[in-house]
Amino acid sequence: MTPFVKMTALAAPIPGRNLDTDQIIPARFLKFDRSGGYGQFLFHDLRFTPEGQERPEFILNREPYRHAKVLVTEENFGCGSSREGAVYALCDHGVRGVIGPSFGDIFYNNALKNGLVPVRLPEDIVASLRETLMATPGAEVEIDLEARIVRLPDGSSHELEIDPFWRECIMKGLDEIELTWSYMEDIRRFEDAYLKDIPWINR
Repeated sequence: MTPFVKMTALAAPIPGRNLDTDQIIPARFLKFDRSGGYGQFLFHDLRFTPEGQERPEFILNREPYRHAKVLVTEENFGCGSSREGAVYALCDHGVRGVIGPSFGDIFYNNALKNGLVPVRLPEDIVASLRETLMATPGAEVEIDLEARIVRLPDGSSHELEIDPFWRECIMKGLDEIELTWSYMEDIRRFEDAYLKDIPWINR
């Protein structure tokens, strides 16, 4: 994954409570090879008509929101099935942060594993942010993992709560396995010292 430390980016409000993973990426697209990118399938049935034409009323089909790298959602975003493809679609579309009052638990964990930063903020703050973004197209949000701060267009700052382990992974651009490999020299030194203390283990 690409390292993420700090980003200031255009944000878009995504409507819909309990927006589930099948709406984020319909199941029929999961059979496709991801090497071609899942971003084209993001919110497919909400973004496009059955004939493949863009629905002009959908927020990500409108300027400047179609360039958003941060989405601001309603409650329980990413609920439903455990499909990791929902996070792939967001990441492949260029989204790096999702702000909402709550997320589906499995979606939340899948996001962290893939470098997508899920930000939980109180519902009233998120609702106010969504109103601001609708009234001020092009407004930006700053997500600062290093400082653990989210800065909103009204100038307010809010604490970003994130597990320290995943924060480190995302800032370094590493998944769990890659992070483990980055400590291989330390692991080897430990093993060498350990075996010197108990040489009989190799007999």
